[in-house]
Formats: sequence, C-alpha cells, structure tokens
Amino acid sequence: MKTKAKKWFGRYWIYFVVVGFWIVCEVLMQQNALSPVIRNQLIPICCWVTMAVSLNLVVGISGELSLGHAGFMSLGAFTGLIAAGWLQHAAQMESPLARLVLAMLAGGLIAGIFGFLIGIPVLRLRGDYLAIVTLAFGEIINSLIINLYVNLDQGTLYFKFLKGRGLPGIPLLAGAQGPDNITKIALIPAGFVLVILTLIVANNLVRSRTGRAIMATRDNRIAAESVGINVTKYKMTAFVTAAVLAGMAGAMYGLFMSTATKPTLFRYTKSIDILVFVVMGGLGSLSGSVISAALLTILPEQLRFLKDYRMLIYAVVLILMMLVSNNPLIRGWMKGIREKFFRRNKQTPAAEARPDDGKGGGRS
Repeated sequence: MKTKAKKWFGRYWIYFVVVGFWIVCEVLMQQNALSPVIRNQLIPICCWVTMAVSLNLVVGISGELSLGHAGFMSLGAFTGLIAAGWLQHAAQMESPLARLVLAMLAGGLIAGIFGFLIGIPVLRLRGDYLAIVTLAFGEIINSLIINLYVNLDQGTLYFKFLKGRGLPGIPLLAGAQGPDNITKIALIPAGFVLVILTLIVANNLVRSRTGRAIMATRDNRIAAESVGINVTKYKMTAFVTAAVLAGMAGAMYGLFMSTATKPTLFRYTKSIDILVFVVMGGLGSLSGSVISAALLTILPEQLRFLKDYRMLIYAVVLILMMLVSNNPLIRGWMKGIREKFFRRNKQTPAAEARPDDGKGGGRS
C-alpha cells in the first residue's frame, strides 16, 4: 500500500505543486502581499508553461525538432483576439470569462487545423529538414498577420491584406500595429486551469497506447514500422495536440496583452525561447518543462534592477543550469533521491546482514 502511494505521488506530484502555488498566490493577493511584478507575470507564466509542455510532446515525446511553435501561438493569439472582439461588440457578451473561454477554443481550433494541414507534408520529413520547414512556417504566419487588417461592422467581419483603408466599421486588427478596440482580460485562475488541463492532456496522451506508439516511433522508426505502427498518424497526433494547446495559450496571452500584442512578439526567437524551456527541463519530462518555464519566465523580470547586465546574467544562469543538469554526479544524486522517496528499497535480509561486503544495500 505504501509503495502504491509513493508511486502515485511520484506520478502526480507536479499537480500538487501547481495547485499549491495557485493557492499561495490567491492567499497573498487577497492580503495584498504579492509583489506586483510577480502578479503581472502569473498569466504569462501559465502561458509559457503550457507552451513548453506542448512543445515537449513534439520534441521530447515524439522526437521531432520543431522551430515554429510560436507560429501556432501567434495563430491562437490573433484568432482569440478577433473572436473576443466580435463577442464583445457584436454579440454584446459581458462576461469576461465566457469571452476568454470561447476565444481560447477558437484559437485552439484554428491552430489545430493549421497544425494538421502543416503536419501532412512536414511530418514526412526528418531531422534538420523538419526544423527548417517549421521555422519557415512560423515566419510565414508572422508575415501574414503583420499584413492582415480586420474590421467589424454590424456583426460582420471584414478581412483585407496589405492596407486596411476602405474597410467599414471599427478596426479589430490593424496589421503590424496589432489589435484595437478589444478589452483586456486577465483572469489568473483561468491560467492555472489551463496549465492543469495541459498536464492532464499531455500525461494521458503519454501513458496511453497512442503515447507508447509515439515513443516507439521516436526510439526506432524502422522497428515501429515493421510491427505495423502508422508512424505518420501517431506523429500527427502529437503535433496537432501540441498545436491546439499552443493556440489556447496564445489566445489567453493575446487577451492578457490586449492592444500591446504585436505580431513581432511571436518571431522565431520566441520559438527558440520555448525550446530552451523544454531542453532545460529535460526532453520528455513534462514536470521539468513546467518548472523550467516558470523559473526562466520569472528570472528576467527579477533581474531588471541590473539593467544592462540583466540578459548577461540570464545567459550565465542558463549555461550553469545546463552544466549542472548534465553533470553525472548531480544526475546520480538526483536519481538516488527519486529512488529513495518514490521506490521501495528491495534490499534483502542477507544484504542487510552483510553491509560491508562491497555491494551495499541501495542503488547507485
């Protein structure tokens, strides 16, 4: 019974961390004891955690290098902004929560559709070719949005590229200038719910039959094909799931930033940042992605007092984290801690009676 409890806790401890952090933040906010800097970072943290976990499904679980993940976030962000603007002005929907939820669903849907369409040709590629094509996809999406103008007139949306002159009604999206006439929505509980939902979806996918097939494909594509696994199908499942989650995170981030949301926020450099979150947390480790994304989002803001040296210190911290995480001694120490707390010690009585026979009672 004790072993089952340890195994259960070892599997779901990250949920306790997320919920516990949420509760602490709510208590501190009610007492006005939470730093404004941290408070303003809570929703971005939730969005970047979602982005890191979703990208880990592609990079860590599926084993494919994607450099266009910010493109799906951009699609979700501007789709969500347009949807929220329509709900606000045309449908006269007053509830911010309802507008946010519907905008996130719209953002996730559009990102998922594009993920499927892009995945059909892209997932037949491998390695560097896949990375280059996904990078190009992200830049194409960014260029299209920079030149897209959307107006709303009497419940009808009007779209135009390059120039927005002549469009009737009020502007919702003005090309490179970003959105307009859209009310900001900042609901911190919704951000934590998104993180929990993302973890549930990702964990269930990884532990399902589909997840095992995806990892089998990652480990040995030829062997997976030889036993009848449809490689493209399972890779597409991970790719589209990641795109949907990225689109939902993008919609939440866009509505949080509101008129400050610019297409340039989702350049290829942002895809690299998300990839850094994944690598720092560990490829294939969903809980690691949560922690690394949260810490690396907070760190630059906490280093603002250093002014010109802020990003220098940030880069040094990244290098040190990589050196520490790849240190065999540190990894062995962490492995020992995990086995001590999450596994039953299978030491035999004979081994306990002979502790000095050179074998020891634990695992290295």
